[in-house]
Amino acid sequence: MAASVQGSAWGPLRLGIPGLCCRRPPLGLYARVRRLPGPEVSGRSVAAASGPGIWGTEHYCLELLRKRDYEGYLCSLLLPAESRSSVFALRAFNVELAQVKDSVSEKTIGLMRIQFWKKTVEDIYCDKPPHQPVAIELWKAVKRHNLTKRWLMKIIDEREKNLDDKAYRNIKELENYAENTQSSLLYLTLEILGIKDVHADHAASHIGKAQGIVTCLRATPYHGSRRKVFLPMDICMLHGVSQEDILRRNRDKNVRDVIYDIASQAHLHLKHARSFHKSVPVKAFPAFLQTEYKVIEEAQRWWKDLCKNWPGTCESDMSRINIPLPAFPHEW
Repeated sequence: MAASVQGSAWGPLRLGIPGLCCRRPPLGLYARVRRLPGPEVSGRSVAAASGPGIWGTEHYCLELLRKRDYEGYLCSLLLPAESRSSVFALRAFNVELAQVKDSVSEKTIGLMRIQFWKKTVEDIYCDKPPHQPVAIELWKAVKRHNLTKRWLMKIIDEREKNLDDKAYRNIKELENYAENTQSSLLYLTLEILGIKDVHADHAASHIGKAQGIVTCLRATPYHGSRRKVFLPMDICMLHGVSQEDILRRNRDKNVRDVIYDIASQAHLHLKHARSFHKSVPVKAFPAFLQTEYKVIEEAQRWWKDLCKNWPGTCESDMSRINIPLPAFPHEW
């Protein structure tokens, strides 16, 4: 079927698959991007690895996001121009770590890749980034915004623990994983935006946890196809649900109750995050737009998958959760 065409200031806007929008920007846009000032740098030169302007390391990060984290890519485009390239680098760094687990056949190989990124972060803070596109762009972001090393290392350490392929013992373990990965990304994004505010940090903590929980739920059918279950064991035991029930896509009420309890926890974190909306600086909103959009979008997609894989779950149980729309940033 032909894609629909709408008019816009940039010419015809084509709506269809695979992209949400496929339109050519004005010719002057790339020129303006090229003229954006780069960070003041010291240490060894990375010119040979960085390539010509936007088509070098920055373009590599942008393309990695577009292919592996499309929602994050779209929302990053809405950030202030002076922060955009740094957020691209940060999220590309997260993608590199996130895909380690599924791209290796042995844990030892995964540990070697994780160790590479540990050393890379250490080298970045010594002004000696390796000649790897994401590493170079992350180095530029660290230099430009003085990013906190601790948050980067938390992301790496948590991804390393996750290589064990063990189910979360309880919901607290899942929340800790989300805090150290998704929330840490938000803390760094706030630093890139120049935000130092305790209320913004509290909101970031809850939103990151919500996204981590929703992502765990969404990934359940995928993990099940690989004979793996990562849903918190304490909630499964509370309702008398075994891993085999999940793998077989059992439609019993007990399974639906497990899903409802976990989803309710994500909703609770979103509710807590919204309670800070009057105290958080307006400049922080773009950081939350990125993750809140993904939480709502992932929840909607996951729920459609759930309806298909577990018929009978959708009609009543999820209606009690009542995830509000429009999304969080519109309310702020």
